[in-house]
Amino acid sequence: MIQYPRYRQHRFSSFQVIIAGFAAVDLVGALLLMLPIAAQQRCVTPFHEALFTSTSALCVTGLVVQDTGSYWSAFGQSVILLLIQIGGLGVITVGAAFALLSGRKISLKQRSTMQEATAAPQMGGIVRLTGFILRITALFELAGAALLLPTFCADYGLRGIWYALFHSISAFCNAGFDLLGTEGAKFVSLTRYAGNPLLTTVIAALIVFGGLGFLTWEDICTYRLDFHRYRMQSKVILVTTAFLLVLPSLYFYCFEFTAGSARQRILLSMFQSVTPRTAGFNTADLAAMGSTSQALMVVLMLLGGSPGSTAGGMKTTTFAVLLANMWATFRRREDAEFFGRRIDGSAVKNAATIAGMYLTLFFLGAFVIATAEQLPMSVCLYETASAVATVGLTLGITPQLGILSQGVLIALMFLGRVGGLTLIYAAFGSSPAHSRLPQEKIAIG
Repeated sequence: MIQYPRYRQHRFSSFQVIIAGFAAVDLVGALLLMLPIAAQQRCVTPFHEALFTSTSALCVTGLVVQDTGSYWSAFGQSVILLLIQIGGLGVITVGAAFALLSGRKISLKQRSTMQEATAAPQMGGIVRLTGFILRITALFELAGAALLLPTFCADYGLRGIWYALFHSISAFCNAGFDLLGTEGAKFVSLTRYAGNPLLTTVIAALIVFGGLGFLTWEDICTYRLDFHRYRMQSKVILVTTAFLLVLPSLYFYCFEFTAGSARQRILLSMFQSVTPRTAGFNTADLAAMGSTSQALMVVLMLLGGSPGSTAGGMKTTTFAVLLANMWATFRRREDAEFFGRRIDGSAVKNAATIAGMYLTLFFLGAFVIATAEQLPMSVCLYETASAVATVGLTLGITPQLGILSQGVLIALMFLGRVGGLTLIYAAFGSSPAHSRLPQEKIAIG
């Protein structure tokens, strides 16, 4: 009996599956957007522009090279909205949803991948969590669309139904795509509705709700107002989010939006503190804002939303862990602490690594674009922060960038959405080393 050599089957890690899933959907989206039916003029969209739009939608960023409302047809807008929904929930979560609806069983390997994709603390109950994610998403998006319906129907008639649904999904998924641009007034975002309290409040609320994270919403739905029973992570997210909403709003109210009525100033200040983390809508002229306000928005963009949410950025927990570690160092304590609980050392190390990676990509991308386009570094830093943190806010230079600079932004959006650690683990593996080198001290500070 002839025995053939047995070849070891290559096993893809969860991180590689996540990246491959995003890349595949991104490419399919770009090919669909290239079709003549996707553009209002029935023309073939260049591949780099279609890929830029597909990446921006899938990575729920909102940066665009063509105005969404005036350039793309109903088919093109539908493709963009589908990509936004897939990107907001996550490719793996959407795939799991189809598997559940078809009655297929979820294997252990698939559950492990779902755990990585949703940032769940454990594999147990991951299928139930996926069902909860789908229900809470549908609830918020449909409720948001219903609240936006009167405003859009009053202005656009029956088209207002599509506008309400599109902007509700775009807001909850923290995408920042809008349909309000026209051939004569492109890239206007929500500036027309800056004084509309209903629309700005609903959009802002959807952005915040989508950026809190589904595990946080599970705690809220389970324990209601019994805050002390929440997971430590949920407590940290809620406190940090409140801090990052209130303080910037006060700054914008006192130092940026000083003209107009108190109501107008409050609406503008509130919205501009919400949208950098990481939605991409705007109700003010961002290019006209002061340099200090723009710098503050860059910081908010890089911080982003919370883990396991529709938002991007370094995440609120990364920021909170770094602050807690700094406070512990000031007090000469060995461990960082939150709410009477010690933070694992690996979380501190991961937080420092993620912050370092985002800052490196942020500066490196801006340096390349500034060199290639001969633009001021400050403007390029704003765009790269918006891309790597998947925000979508812009000072207006993105549509005029060359192919190289657009490629840089595409890479930053993809890296920002997939996650730097995910890419590293996919490329190099995550098996821990079993040996340690000799230790030697080094001076710090």
